[in-house]
Amino acid sequence: MGKGGQDLERRAGTELNSAPSYSFTAWAKTVAECEAEFGVSSDRGLSSAQVLLQRERYGWNELEKHSGPSIWQLVLEQFNDMLVLILLVAAIVSFVLAWYDGDEGGEMGITAFVEPLVIFLILIVNAIVGVWQENNAEKALEALKEIQSEHAAVKRDGKLIPSLPAKELVPGDIVEIRVGDKVPADMRVLYLVSSTFRVEQGSLTGESEAVNKTSHKVCSEDTDIQGKECMVFAGTTVVNGSCVCLVTQIGMNTEIGKIHSQIHEASQNEEDTPLKKKLNEFGEVLTALIGVICALVWLINVKYFLTWEYVDGWPRNFKFSFEKCTYYFEIAVALAVAAIPEGLPAVITTCLALGTRKMAAKNALVRKLPSVETLGCTTVICSDKTGTLTTNQMSVAKLVAIGRWTDSLRSFKVDGTTYDPNDGKIHDWTAGRLDENLQMIAMISAVCNDSSITRSGHHYVSTGGPTEAALKVLVEKMGIPAGVDASATVSTDILRCCEWWKGVAPRIATLEFDRTRKSMGVIVRSKAGSNTLLVKGAVENLLERSRFIQLLDGSVVRLDEHSKRLILEALHEMSSNALRCLGFAYKNDLAELSTYDGEDHPAHKLLLNPSNYSSIESDLIFVGLVGLRDPPRTEVHKAIEDCKAAGIRVMVITGDNKETAEAICREIGVFGPDEDISLKSFTGKQFMSSCDKKNHIETKGGLLFSRAEPKDKQEIVRLLREDGEVVAMTGDGVNDAPALKMADIGIAMGIAGTEVAKEASDMVLADDNFSTIVAAVGEGRSIYNNMKAFIRYMISSNIGEVASIFLTAALGIPEGLIPVQLLWVNLVTDGPPATALGFNPPDKDIMKKPPRKSDDSLITAWILFRYLVIGLYVGIATVGVFIIWYTHGSFLGIDLSGDGHTLVSYSQLSEWGQCSSWENFNVTPFTAGSRVFTFDANPCDYFQTGKIKAMTLSLSVLVAIEMFNSLNALSEDASLLRMPPWVNPWLLLAMSLSFGLHFLILYVPFLAQVFGIVPLSLNEWLLVLVVALPVILIDEILKFVGRCTSSATHKWDTPKAKAD
Repeated sequence: MGKGGQDLERRAGTELNSAPSYSFTAWAKTVAECEAEFGVSSDRGLSSAQVLLQRERYGWNELEKHSGPSIWQLVLEQFNDMLVLILLVAAIVSFVLAWYDGDEGGEMGITAFVEPLVIFLILIVNAIVGVWQENNAEKALEALKEIQSEHAAVKRDGKLIPSLPAKELVPGDIVEIRVGDKVPADMRVLYLVSSTFRVEQGSLTGESEAVNKTSHKVCSEDTDIQGKECMVFAGTTVVNGSCVCLVTQIGMNTEIGKIHSQIHEASQNEEDTPLKKKLNEFGEVLTALIGVICALVWLINVKYFLTWEYVDGWPRNFKFSFEKCTYYFEIAVALAVAAIPEGLPAVITTCLALGTRKMAAKNALVRKLPSVETLGCTTVICSDKTGTLTTNQMSVAKLVAIGRWTDSLRSFKVDGTTYDPNDGKIHDWTAGRLDENLQMIAMISAVCNDSSITRSGHHYVSTGGPTEAALKVLVEKMGIPAGVDASATVSTDILRCCEWWKGVAPRIATLEFDRTRKSMGVIVRSKAGSNTLLVKGAVENLLERSRFIQLLDGSVVRLDEHSKRLILEALHEMSSNALRCLGFAYKNDLAELSTYDGEDHPAHKLLLNPSNYSSIESDLIFVGLVGLRDPPRTEVHKAIEDCKAAGIRVMVITGDNKETAEAICREIGVFGPDEDISLKSFTGKQFMSSCDKKNHIETKGGLLFSRAEPKDKQEIVRLLREDGEVVAMTGDGVNDAPALKMADIGIAMGIAGTEVAKEASDMVLADDNFSTIVAAVGEGRSIYNNMKAFIRYMISSNIGEVASIFLTAALGIPEGLIPVQLLWVNLVTDGPPATALGFNPPDKDIMKKPPRKSDDSLITAWILFRYLVIGLYVGIATVGVFIIWYTHGSFLGIDLSGDGHTLVSYSQLSEWGQCSSWENFNVTPFTAGSRVFTFDANPCDYFQTGKIKAMTLSLSVLVAIEMFNSLNALSEDASLLRMPPWVNPWLLLAMSLSFGLHFLILYVPFLAQVFGIVPLSLNEWLLVLVVALPVILIDEILKFVGRCTSSATHKWDTPKAKAD
């Protein structure tokens, strides 16, 4: 079991109810000790009785199925929100009142039920969206199961079962695996069937190349996954060779099982986004405000439905009017509907969805909508190095060849960062003039090489090892020797020079690479008919096995100590600059292999035993070396500078070695060229063993963690989040999935990333590029600013609606706005302008400001005061126009008497409930559109059904004010003179659409009946505009005061700061 996995098991094992693990450290034991521990031999395998016993103890070899919440639990969770609960109560009360009105002889039609049905519809849609998002959470676990093996070749009772279902494996089983197989469980290698055995385990460990496996034990029990060279792990793939293994761990106790547990654990601890937290807080405050306002409305109007007389100083003879009580209850419901911005969730979703489209155009594919907003307040980016900050395409940076004499070396700088042979050049190079020494380097690089390069669209991709691919690109840059007929090469071939060298020296045998000798060799047949051994490998190892050195002219002389020291000095210089070095050598005298021509040759037996390779690769002739690196992406340096300007810290977390990672970090600007990084650069083991981790994490500027393991990433994310940071974390492997889940923003690689990493992430980079993250952060900030604009706009509109209803109740006049009208305004009329505010152009200095704090308030005290003032004006305007229609025949020169309605005094209007006691109160008929309203039967109906024109004016004023108020929301502080409406043409289009929708319900008879309104005349529209337009002037004055105040504060603070 891996280090770190044991910790996890202690922490999560009991709660996951997994089978007991086998704690035997097989990697640190010999083969014989492993067989003895499990009571098995490699030639017979387990007996049937042993299999049953093991299965009873350890269960099946499969990952657990975590039973997530049921569909009904998910639905109920969607209603665990204060705003939703208020709406639910409002809908139920509206439905009951509509039913009650129908039973009492009222209008039991669609009109009465529009309001509750619309609210229920909103709640249902909200629940469906929420459940859909929740269901996506477990997909990472499903993707993890996809990489499990389905079958295995197992030896039991002395017989080989070629295709046993992998879930039936138990600890102690003997399994044969070969090239192309997925490893079915964590297993100890017993012996190799082939000469070498390699496994691709990068998705689990982060290693960029396939690793060689051996049957030899590891010295230390306390080692990481990469160090367990005699172990193979479930879910990894065999890329070369075959071997026989012993199963040591199955199911949830495998390394992939532990990752499964970590993903599940991280998904249980997911927190709300900063905006969601703010909206939740807003909901709680709004609930309290609604409660207070409803209580005030009832207290103000209690005299209308509850009266009493005083007898002997005590209240007696109480009279209660149920009809009036329900009327004011309806007003309370209207208050709840007015106070809640029902359209806000839809507008936020629309804005985030539009944001994802913008990000997709920049190669950032957002999987979870709320992540768009969270990106805007990212304070730390934890980035992998390979493939994200670098190209993940090895390239030769330096070529060192032997000079004319043994005491001289030639050094060539090589440009280029990709596998494109035309990307970059070799400095001080004369094309075609390859001396004998450079020709030999080119031949070894081209022929002692198993990689290939192909073109995919505009990109060049490699098949095989990235190091070998870089050598082939070098050969193409070197060209072919002068005098060679260029027509002999295929001009359309990407690797035409390499193909030419393969024709010159065809390969007839391969001495595969192994970790012991650290080299690879090939035997080639020259045109002269003799065999030559070409070798590449670790420079120190080749030098130890070399006796000669080839000079510039091709002559071979003995390798003396001076020459060796010169080569080692060049090696040290290149290594200190974070270059990975490879040496080249060859050998002409091959003894028995001099005439080797295939498997039928007598010397073929030498090649069957890899232990002979070191002796074959002895007495070599050393010819030169190269320095390679995974170069930084060209755009990363500027992206790092942008992060610093934006106040975002960059932390590099890599599995690479410390020196290489430090050199790359200095080159891309995470660290300065001469910066002291002794307290900023750690290996994973150093950091995890430190007792002062929190202080290290809080260090200002960039940090580097090299040789880091998956559990280190999780610990770093946990510490950062505990410190209040908003963390974006990159990853590509299965092993990165838990940290991606735990981070605020998990970012997976689209090209190099595994499906598990992508499913665990919030965002996928289509180009695997760090600068894309930075661009996405800038987009996230812009989207958040726009969201603040429309949230402020919608909330200020709702404050106005609440003020309107409160003033109506406080003044005792008839209800001017009914809930169904308020729903229409909140959902439909306000929706388009609010959405259009999401298209506001971003600030030019958006990435020059520090990130906002996740607990920053959506609305400051000054902004709240501004919108309270605006809201109060909305209330006065909507109630005022209602009163004007009843009490004035004209207003500011606008004639309102054309419809023939009866004028009443303000005192009559405010005491309309006493109408039945008034003497000689008569009302003349009036017209509205094509309808004529008469009140001969009951003149008091003038204040109920007769208020339809006054209600229409109130609703129209409310719509017009909110349209003009959307212009105010273009900028928090800037005047409309500085930021005119046409900077956002979408807003002008949205205002036109909203006015169009309002005209639709006014002038389509059926809709007018549903909403309880009538058409307006031209004069009445003039009145609406006169009352609505001042909202722009009021907010312009408030903005001016705000600018003056902030300017004065800045001037006051600046001298004070200088004095300090």
